[in-house]
Amino acid sequence: MDSSTWIAMVSILGAAFTTGIGTLGPAFGEGRALTQALASLAQQPDASAVITRTLFVGMAMVESTAIYCFVLSLILVFANPFWNHAIAQAAGN
Repeated sequence: MDSSTWIAMVSILGAAFTTGIGTLGPAFGEGRALTQALASLAQQPDASAVITRTLFVGMAMVESTAIYCFVLSLILVFANPFWNHAIAQAAGN
């Protein structure tokens, strides 16, 4: 196999692992945060506005981690910086 095939294989596998593992953690974190928020709302219904607002801000921050992993996967698949290096090496030989 030539170098471009290896780069393609590693890029696709890296993107798959980045998306898979990078979204697994935030999904569990959001589930745990929602569970704790619902338990807090059941114990203190008067503080629902504060708890809900804090929950939404926290979930947005947790979800940003999954979005960053998705963007990294898109970069690995569609705008991989290693392709330019491989093309330059192939042109030089």
